[in-house]
Amino acid sequence: MQFAKRLQPLQSNVFADMDRAKAVALVAGQQVIDLSLGSSDLPAEAHVIEAIAQSLHDRSTHGYLLFNGTFEFRQAAANWYEQKFGIKVDPQTEVLPLIGSQEGTAHLPLALLNPGDFALLLDPGYPSHAGGVYLASGQIYPMPVREENAFLPVFADIPAPVLAQSRMMVLSYPHNPTAAIAPISFFQEAVAFCQQHNLALVHDFPYVDLVFEANGHWEKNLPNPKSLVPSILQADPEKSVSIEFFTLSKSYNMGGFRIGYAIGNAQLINALRQVKAAVDFNQYRGILNGAIAALTGPQVGVKSAIATFQQRRDAFITALHRIGWNVPTPKATMYIWAKLPSPWSQNSIEFCTQLVKQTGVAASPGAGFGKSGEGYVRFALVHEPALLETAVERMAEFLD
Repeated sequence: MQFAKRLQPLQSNVFADMDRAKAVALVAGQQVIDLSLGSSDLPAEAHVIEAIAQSLHDRSTHGYLLFNGTFEFRQAAANWYEQKFGIKVDPQTEVLPLIGSQEGTAHLPLALLNPGDFALLLDPGYPSHAGGVYLASGQIYPMPVREENAFLPVFADIPAPVLAQSRMMVLSYPHNPTAAIAPISFFQEAVAFCQQHNLALVHDFPYVDLVFEANGHWEKNLPNPKSLVPSILQADPEKSVSIEFFTLSKSYNMGGFRIGYAIGNAQLINALRQVKAAVDFNQYRGILNGAIAALTGPQVGVKSAIATFQQRRDAFITALHRIGWNVPTPKATMYIWAKLPSPWSQNSIEFCTQLVKQTGVAASPGAGFGKSGEGYVRFALVHEPALLETAVERMAEFLD
């Protein structure tokens, strides 16, 4: 049986590779502490669960859900954006429900790229961004993000012949995996660059709320103070070239419910809607009812989640410093991006493979997020502080 060539670049995936390594460690009798996957271990709020539970008894929610039936959710999303960022949004033409933001970032290239067209992606970056380009038979130009540039890409380094064939740029700040943040001035530069070169500007924005205020209000130029980090739409309020993806997986601990949305340029929203219509309907209406409850209800759970991840961050960083692994303290996300010590400094995959094999601690190799991620490892703060400290103790023995 012959398969499409577009599957070839999809054969390796950082999460699938580590899943296999964890399985081997479990068979060998290791007690695995899994820090490899950024899946929140915190529960969704009670009022969210109740909204979904009540929907189950409503037989009108049991059928297919088409676009027009999602208006209440789209209205809630538009209102949430206006309150948080001061951006007016048309729920009819500028919002599209998604089965998580990963669905949107993976499907959008099908609407934008012809075979051979380039997409400009962060390197390192989230794997589904590249996967969507490969499925569209596009080419990837990796924009390196390095520590000396605050993990921001340098647009001037993109070659002119690549730009001539490029159709889209994908950004994501706060950034997975590096946990870097970007100022509004950077987004304004990105918008102007994409306008100049006729590029769609795609911003994956799952960590908008996981920003730690103890670092101070680092961004002083935001037009709306309700968010510590900017939306791309604040740099492109006319939505001339921009589309942003938000998921309820991180802020509202609803990863397993698979609910997110795209918001932004009406033409981009419509193009993505056409692709989505060919692939699926929408998820169960009860899930959308839960998402509406999350977006419109009490936000105490969001604040609690932020405090929890900040406490975990501080405990993990302190433990790493205690064993002599001096890692900078991130201002956002649920991740620690750590430069690997010698002799592992250029072999992150082997480091993670041997670490889980010998200690049961699972992490994600930097090389799995792109060539420029080599030399780093990503830890997800998805356990309580005591277990995170145990993981560091095991790593200390491994590194000794």
